[in-house]
Amino acid sequence: MTPDAGERLVDGYSLVVFDLDGVIYLIDRPIPGAVEAVGRLHAEGRAVAYATNNAARRSSEVADLLTGMGVPATPEEVLTSAAASAELLAERLPAGAAVLVVGAEALRAEVSAVGLRPVASADESPAAVVQGYGPQVGWADLAEASLAVRAGAVWVATNTDRTLPSGRGPLPGNGSLVAVLRTALDRGPDVVVGKPEPALFATAARRAGEGRALVVGDRLDTDIEGARRAGLDSLLVLTGISDASELLAAPPERRPTFVSADLAGLFDPAAVVRVPGTPEGGGWSATVTDGGGLALTGAGRLLDALATLCAVAWAADADPVVRPDSSEATEALVALGLSD
Repeated sequence: MTPDAGERLVDGYSLVVFDLDGVIYLIDRPIPGAVEAVGRLHAEGRAVAYATNNAARRSSEVADLLTGMGVPATPEEVLTSAAASAELLAERLPAGAAVLVVGAEALRAEVSAVGLRPVASADESPAAVVQGYGPQVGWADLAEASLAVRAGAVWVATNTDRTLPSGRGPLPGNGSLVAVLRTALDRGPDVVVGKPEPALFATAARRAGEGRALVVGDRLDTDIEGARRAGLDSLLVLTGISDASELLAAPPERRPTFVSADLAGLFDPAAVVRVPGTPEGGGWSATVTDGGGLALTGAGRLLDALATLCAVAWAADADPVVRPDSSEATEALVALGLSD
């Protein structure tokens, strides 16, 4: 079932908030169709924003990166966990306070920009530790952070993404590095700023004024959960981390409003589906098997098959192992990555 038969999804919203990695680009390459989709939004005069947990680039750097890919963007349209973390620390600490930065140079720059003093050693008695992803972060950095937190520094994590997408597959993200300190300290961060916390999306949504905002993301555990916490509708695109199997197993707080293969779902009613569907819909029928898995039969649109499976899996808390009971179902499950 599409949002409303014949209507474009984007027409129901005054602002579209995009995640970046896995939605607009993978590392530094645009995802096919993303440049065209954002260009179309601009051509129609629609407001856009970008909310990213990536703390390795400043807002201006992200805007430059997007512009270089053919997606014109301004720093004001970009909301990063690095900038949000620095702003939070500036609200809590006196001007000039020392902050131990574990992460990329962009995070240090954001800390400096709000009037705080970045340091690299626990010996400088930092009032806080801010931890974000950086490809050069190593044991020595984590050791200094551990010492500082044990000495009483506030521990702020820009985000806790376990992985980040790449063209070669998921790679360790900041959450994996946070987990190292969590193990060493036997506790978690005092504050996590990025998604799934709602702050980034709530800030973006305020720009929509009286209108509605739609969040577009590729991760159930950050983008979609963050949108739900912020009270916003969400579109899951299957171009990044989360896949159909993860969607079927998603707990209530991580279930999107809509699903599409890519950003074409914003404009083409046939390329998006509302989830969950119904146990019988769009030519498909799904049931729970005796073994606690799912069975799919029928024929129809691929996304309708996924919506039908979501309806049964979510209602029954079923195992996301699906058995095909028709040749068309076999083909659909292969296309969705749900075949054995």
